[in-house]
Amino acid sequence: MIRIYENSDEASAILSRRAMSTVEDVPEVVLEGIERVFGEALTPEAAVARLLADVRARGDAALREWTMRIDGVTLDAPEVPPSKWESAYRALDADLRAALETSAERIRDFHARQPIPNWTTDAMGGVLGQRLVPLERVGVYVPGGTAPLPSSLLMAAVPARVAGVDEVIVCAPADRQTGHISPVTLAAAHIAGVDRVFALGGALAVAAFAFGTESVPRVDKVAGAGGLFTTLAKRQVYGIVGLDGLYGPTETIVIADDSANPAWVAADLLAQAEHDVLATAILLTPSRALAEAVQAEVERQMALLSRAATIRASLAGQGGIVLTPDLATAVRLADQFAPEHLCLSIAEPAAWVDKIRNAGGIFVGEHSFEVLGDYVAGPSHIMPTGGTARFKGPVNVLDFVKVINIIGLDADTAQRLAPDAALIADVESLTAHSMAAKVRQQI
Repeated sequence: MIRIYENSDEASAILSRRAMSTVEDVPEVVLEGIERVFGEALTPEAAVARLLADVRARGDAALREWTMRIDGVTLDAPEVPPSKWESAYRALDADLRAALETSAERIRDFHARQPIPNWTTDAMGGVLGQRLVPLERVGVYVPGGTAPLPSSLLMAAVPARVAGVDEVIVCAPADRQTGHISPVTLAAAHIAGVDRVFALGGALAVAAFAFGTESVPRVDKVAGAGGLFTTLAKRQVYGIVGLDGLYGPTETIVIADDSANPAWVAADLLAQAEHDVLATAILLTPSRALAEAVQAEVERQMALLSRAATIRASLAGQGGIVLTPDLATAVRLADQFAPEHLCLSIAEPAAWVDKIRNAGGIFVGEHSFEVLGDYVAGPSHIMPTGGTARFKGPVNVLDFVKVINIIGLDADTAQRLAPDAALIADVESLTAHSMAAKVRQQI
C-alpha cells in the first residue's frame, strides 16, 4: 500500500530521498552479473571503464566479444540495413503504425516551432553576432532491456532531424531471445528517417559512438536515456563527445486538490511506478480525503496490472502521499524536489505554472496527463532527473545545434578597444597578448 505521510520529518525524508545514484547502493544482483561477465569483482565504474578502453583499442572485435559475453548475442555485423527497418514498418499492426506516425508528426510539429535564431548587430562597432549551426553527426541510444522503447527513439531522433543534423545514427540492444533489435524499434527508425541503425546496447553503444570503430562512425553528441551502465559510460566519455544529459530513474510528482479525480491520480502514480523499482511517484495534496481515496485506488488498480511487483517495490522505496498545509506549500516542495515530471491536478492549474522554476515538464490539468507526454503530446519525453531540472531542460532542438560567435569589428572600434585589451593582458602577465594589441594601435 502506498503510504500517507503527514509528519513533517517523514515528509521531508521522502522528498529528499533520491533513487539509486550511479556510484552507490548498487544492487547485489548487478555486482554478481559484473563478476560473472568479467570473471572478477569490479565496481560498475571499473567495469564500464574496461569496456570503453577495449572498444577504443580493438573496435568491432571488442563489440562482438562483449556483446556475446554480456547479452549472449552473436554480432556478425552490428549494422541493421534500412531494408529491414522498412520491412518492420510495413509488418506493423496498422493501428500501432498510425500511432507511431502520429507521435512523430506531433514531435516534429512541436520542435519545428522552436526558434533557432541567428542574429547580428552593427550597434557595437562593425558586425557582431551568433550563428546556430546544426551538429554534423548525432548518436541516439534507445534502451531496450526489459521492453522495446520506440517512443524514446522518436523523442530524440525527430528533434535532431528538425535541428538539421546531417547524420542521425541509432544504437539499440538486440533481444536476447531473437538476437535482433525489436521490429517496433526498427519501424520507429524508419518513421523518424534516421540514417543508420546498429544492434549495440548500453556501455558498448556509448563507446562506439564516442570513439568510432570500423563499422560505427564516431559522433559529435550522444542523446538518449539508458540504465546504470549507459549513464556511467556517458559520464566517462564526456569531453570526448557531447552529451544531452545524464539520466537516472524516472520520477513524477503530482500536486492535487479536492477537485482531482482520485482514480486518475492513482493511475498516473501507478504509470510512473511501473517503469522501475527505483522510479519515484509522489502525490502532494492538502486534502486528506483525496489522499485516502487515492490510496484505496492505488490498491484497487494495482491488482489489475502486469507489473504489480515492480510497482509495489517502487512505491515502498521512493513513493508516497504527502499531506501539505496548502497548495502553496505543495508547489514549494515540488519546486525544491525539481522533478522530471510535475503534474498539476488542481482546480486552477494555469494560475500556478509561473510559480514553478524547477521541473522537466509541467503537465497543466488532468487532461494533460503525463502518459500523453510520454508518447504523443509533442515535447520530448527525455527530461532531466535526479534534481538536474534545477539547471537542465528536456531534450530539444537546441541540444542538436551549437553557437558560433561572429566577430567583425571595424577599424575605429578596434583602435578604441586595443588599449583596454592590452591593459587586461598585462595584468594577466600575457605579454604576447598585450603586444598583439599594442602593435595595432596608432602611434
